[in-house]
Amino acid sequence: IMELMLFQRQSANPLWHSRGSSSVTASGGRFRCPSCRHEVVLDRHGVYGLQRNLLVENIIDIYRQQESSSPLDPQQQQLMCEEHEEEKINIYCLSCQTPTCSMCKVFGQHRDCDVAPLSTVYMRQKAELSDGIALLVASNDNIQAVISQMEIICRTIQENGQQQKAHLCGHFESLVAILEERKQELVGLITREQDEKLKHVQALIHRHSDHLEEAVTLVESAIQSMEEPHVPLFIQVCKTARDLSVASKLELPELGYESMSHFVIDIDDLADMLGNIDFCSSAPDDEEDFEEVEEEFDFGSRI
Repeated sequence: IMELMLFQRQSANPLWHSRGSSSVTASGGRFRCPSCRHEVVLDRHGVYGLQRNLLVENIIDIYRQQESSSPLDPQQQQLMCEEHEEEKINIYCLSCQTPTCSMCKVFGQHRDCDVAPLSTVYMRQKAELSDGIALLVASNDNIQAVISQMEIICRTIQENGQQQKAHLCGHFESLVAILEERKQELVGLITREQDEKLKHVQALIHRHSDHLEEAVTLVESAIQSMEEPHVPLFIQVCKTARDLSVASKLELPELGYESMSHFVIDIDDLADMLGNIDFCSSAPDDEEDFEEVEEEFDFGSRI
């Protein structure tokens, strides 16, 4: 149908039903519209006196341009209109954003829409798609670069974390070493005083043991002197026993000498201080570091 219209002058009857001038058969200055069977009265010019349908002629011109342009793929050329099975899809409805055929524009649902040749829309959209693909490729490259930078940041975070852990463990090991050294010093003080007191008490024990042996010997001598018949010898033994009893006064350690309770340390404040050990506030440095990293990688300009 469209091929026949290409070679005919398009006229419109008073009801705006278009037909090619050569396809209209008039009888006695009258003819019936092939579309609606309405009877149309012709003037002296016949069918050439009917008003030209410029809309249909413009569509035909678009169709001619589409036919003369570079052909589309064979698969696209074979697409047929679902509503007009004999018509190829050869124009694009700009209003509905869908391909359609010329008959749909002239008589169908797209007659009030703006249309363009399908090849023109195809080339334009293909160029737009090509530009979009180029933008996507460039964007993907930028995203990949950002991902690579993020991976570097992850590795740096791990390295910095391990380094700070090592520093922290080193500080605590230093504290433990200081505490261990001080513990040994304090234990040494207790040990020295303990040894001195033990030595003094053991010396007293040894002295009193010797005195006890002398006293036992004297008791035995005194018992024997009770049977001494000679008066001078008896008096001499009694005097020796009295002198020994006077010299046998015991020396004892002072009261509480055995106590070691004066070795007391107060670690409550120190324990609280150790329990509250925390990292120093370094928020400004962190912000500066983040700004340096952001400036180095320049995320904003890459995305």
